[in-house]
Amino acid sequence: MIESAKRLEGIGEYYFSTKLREIETLNKEGRNIINLGIGSPDLPPHTSVTDELNNQSRLAGTHGYQSYKGALALRQAITTWYNTWYNVQLNADTEVLPLIGSKEGLMHICMAFLNTVDIALIPNPGYPTYSSAVKLSGATPVPYLLSAANEYQPNFEELDRIVQESNNAGQKVKILFLNYPHMPTGQLPLQGLFNKMVQWAKSNDILLVHDNPYSFILNEQPESLLSAEGAMDVALELNSLSKSHNMAGWRVGFLCGNEKYINEVLKFKSNMDSGMFLPLQLAAAKALQLGKEWHNSVNEQYAARKQWAIKIFEKLGCTYNPAQVGLFVWGKVPNGVNNGFELSDQVLYNANVFITPGGIFGSAGNEYIRISLCATEQKLQEALMRIENNL
Repeated sequence: MIESAKRLEGIGEYYFSTKLREIETLNKEGRNIINLGIGSPDLPPHTSVTDELNNQSRLAGTHGYQSYKGALALRQAITTWYNTWYNVQLNADTEVLPLIGSKEGLMHICMAFLNTVDIALIPNPGYPTYSSAVKLSGATPVPYLLSAANEYQPNFEELDRIVQESNNAGQKVKILFLNYPHMPTGQLPLQGLFNKMVQWAKSNDILLVHDNPYSFILNEQPESLLSAEGAMDVALELNSLSKSHNMAGWRVGFLCGNEKYINEVLKFKSNMDSGMFLPLQLAAAKALQLGKEWHNSVNEQYAARKQWAIKIFEKLGCTYNPAQVGLFVWGKVPNGVNNGFELSDQVLYNANVFITPGGIFGSAGNEYIRISLCATEQKLQEALMRIENNL
């Protein structure tokens, strides 16, 4: 057998990839599992978006290779969107890069900026792909703690300590990953946090990478890290239409920031793909023109679903912060339960309901579980009934 590359050492298959196979097996046994785990929106995009995709796909001239920098129409739509919602002015020619989903952008950034001697700081708890992308680049991920006691905000004393220890060991902290509204906890950034992070990054010569896909979900005041003074000097921001516009399977994301940083990422990206299907890009541009009425209609449904998720937490004895936003609800397991994995398995095997254990997001999530709002009220209500009757 040919040995795999050493870069795969310590990289496991994505948790949801393996868990979905297990759920598929259970369903074949007739279990009919209700999946409340993954944040894949079940609601459709706006009809104007699908109409645009259909119309553009019928045209003969839209099926060829596209610009590595993305269609100008999409880049202009992104800059208008950022100006409208975040009060951030960007140059469509130089400061925006469309992506085949923002997840690929994480890998591109790591490959463009990290060397094997470098360190990237990863939120704990946080999106597992941050750590995987860093490892695949050959660099070292180091977690920084986000705790409920500190309202899931970074502790600057801890960050300073990690930077100093890294310097003493001959390593360089090169990147810090940031994500607000935070996944999985639903925490918003406290006032002034983005300004503090920018100043800290400048003083330590560190690139901030802000992952911002949840800012429109159950949140009245969408915010961008790039709105902070001086952010364009030290920050890149990833954004996506997956959650905000119900287009997860379309794989449309984008990267915004300083022209120099964008060009470095483009060097890597242009060797990996040949651009998105043009009708997808033009449909995405149409989606970005949707206004507050669209977001209100989506959030109205998520708000109703959230109430059922809270009832599930209360039935399980979990505690939670009612002010959390985003596509999930995060709750702490009750006393007497060892961790979120244990409670998740109890609910899955006894009630045929899958709820995500918080430990997959890092050690700081071990005592938590997470419920996705990407299920109908009817499914959430049925999940509650199953838990009531079987636990």
